Amino acid sequence: MPPQSTDSPQTTTADACGGSVRGKSRLAPYRRLFEPQGATAFTLGNLIARLPMGMFSVSAVIMIAGSRGSYALAGAVTATGLAVTALVAPWTARLVDRHGQARIAVPATALAALGSLALLLCVRFGAPDWTLFAAYAATATTPNTGGMSRARWAHLHQGDAAALHTANSFEQAADELCFMLGPVLAAFLCSALFPEAGTLTGAILLLTGVLIFAAQRSTEPPPAAFPTHAGSLLRTPGMPAMLAVFLATGAVFGSMEVVTIAFADDRGHASAAGAVLALQAAGSCAAGLLYGSVRPARSLPRRLLTCVAAMTALMSLPLLAAATGSLLTLAGALLLAGMATAPTMVTGMTLIQRLTPEGRLNEGMTLAVTALLGGIAAGSAAGGWTVEHASRPYGYVVPLAAAAVALLLSAAAKGRP
Repeated sequence: MPPQSTDSPQTTTADACGGSVRGKSRLAPYRRLFEPQGATAFTLGNLIARLPMGMFSVSAVIMIAGSRGSYALAGAVTATGLAVTALVAPWTARLVDRHGQARIAVPATALAALGSLALLLCVRFGAPDWTLFAAYAATATTPNTGGMSRARWAHLHQGDAAALHTANSFEQAADELCFMLGPVLAAFLCSALFPEAGTLTGAILLLTGVLIFAAQRSTEPPPAAFPTHAGSLLRTPGMPAMLAVFLATGAVFGSMEVVTIAFADDRGHASAAGAVLALQAAGSCAAGLLYGSVRPARSLPRRLLTCVAAMTALMSLPLLAAATGSLLTLAGALLLAGMATAPTMVTGMTLIQRLTPEGRLNEGMTLAVTALLGGIAAGSAAGGWTVEHASRPYGYVVPLAAAAVALLLSAAAKGRP
């Protein structure tokens, strides 16, 4: 490890969330993270598999709306897929923990890819509307690739809290990167090639990435030997409180997306909405990588409370920027607002890992992702209702209110064991 600089660290959102960092050693934690043999290989496969996560919903909406002429139908199909995923994902994750990643993830991914191909064919050949719902519901078996990757890091760096903090930060940055690039790639493929190109490419990337990931057996954690009658993780002390925080945080993301699209459309720049939202993801990605290089505060509940408080404060910036009516000003505000979301997610995931019983890590993190998706759906609905019944700029009250709720829930959770 290179010697640490004696210069004073710059003040950043990451520092505000309970850490300190020296300039010359910021990359050292990431070098140490990837030292174990096979770490780079499984990360590459996981990134390939994770990119389609930001492609599928956008591709489905473009494909269905273009073919059937109904955004309502497209939205209903994707919402149904989200609901089924919320039910199926925790069970898939439990099977992964019990029987191993490669043994479960590969067939589950193959089934999900077949669902995507079935949806493509149903749209292409004009099948009845109900077949679209059935086909998209089949994609709910897609394994939580981010959770499996985090489980591998936990296996490779057992007992090393600093390395796990860096790993969680890296994974969150990867999430942001994939959800930043995925929609752009999907829109380009669907418009430049043919409407089904985004879904087809996503299915190929997902299956290819999972096969590469599963082939790295040396880094795979061993199957867990917990009893078949093991109860739900929802009964784990502290878990419901943390899932409530993830639910409220998801509402921040969901409402922000809908309100930003509506604001850009209202200003006559609907095509720029994706680029504006990408800036928010870029800010979060950069903050996540920086956060992974700091030495975090020891108290996780206190760190989470600080991060959520920073997120709540920064969520006021889009509301103020929208009041000016300038899309450019809003873009800058979203870039800054995004810088607190990654540290919040990283700290929340670390807490979930601490709360989850041994051997059920993938299930615990999948529950967190399920809560997040539920919050995104609720936030999207609330944001959409607000922009329909109030002035577009005031729609940014919704993500600010959701962040405030997350702050209250974090404060309540901090007082519990």
